[in-house]
Amino acid sequence: MRKKLIYIVDDEADICNLITNQLEKHGYETRSFQTGSHMLQALSRRQPDLCVIDLGLPDMDGIAIVRQLCDEPGLGVIIISGRDSTSDRVLGLEFGADDYLIKPFDPRELVARVNSLFRRFGHIETAASQDLSSRRARFAGWEYDPNTLTLRTLNQQRNETLSAAEAGLLQLLLRSPKQILSRDQLLQGYADPFDRSIDVRMSRIRKKIEDDPRAPKIIKTVYGAGYILTVDVNWVDS
Repeated sequence: MRKKLIYIVDDEADICNLITNQLEKHGYETRSFQTGSHMLQALSRRQPDLCVIDLGLPDMDGIAIVRQLCDEPGLGVIIISGRDSTSDRVLGLEFGADDYLIKPFDPRELVARVNSLFRRFGHIETAASQDLSSRRARFAGWEYDPNTLTLRTLNQQRNETLSAAEAGLLQLLLRSPKQILSRDQLLQGYADPFDRSIDVRMSRIRKKIEDDPRAPKIIKTVYGAGYILTVDVNWVDS
């Protein structure tokens, strides 16, 4: 089986080396970069499975790179940063990162988060290979393709790409329409989940599918209980 390729972007060589050594001990292939521009050049030649990226880069805004990376289907993103406020963590997740780890951190914790993320990828891939979930889901004028993690309107006027974390949440809702799913059910597979991670990712999904994300009609919050997909779901052959 091909080793998972991870790009590490941090301006401190010692941190790059520390992360590289720990990840390679656990069977991952890595490449490290100390500037965002060098990583983006490498990305144009070969896409990794995951990027671990520091926000405090010397040549460009780390958040801007995160936004760009999250437009790449199937590419996971973990932010590592010394910015430890709740607003910074929320911002990182809002821009599409799959996880956020605060410096200083134990490299073993990073490995645990990487493993957790790839397990979530694996759950999505497994679901896509099953009879039901390999089909496309149609709901509320949208069609979701689990093989490409993409949404498109049935009139084909809009297309949206989901991150792995967003796709995982949406798939849970699509498999259980008109049922309340608790936060614990939606948090399955996350290592040390951030309290607001589900809310932030649900907000991103709503921005993509709702006419008015501030007054959602497709995915509603049931306060004190969880979330519910309020519409019917029809599964069609790909």
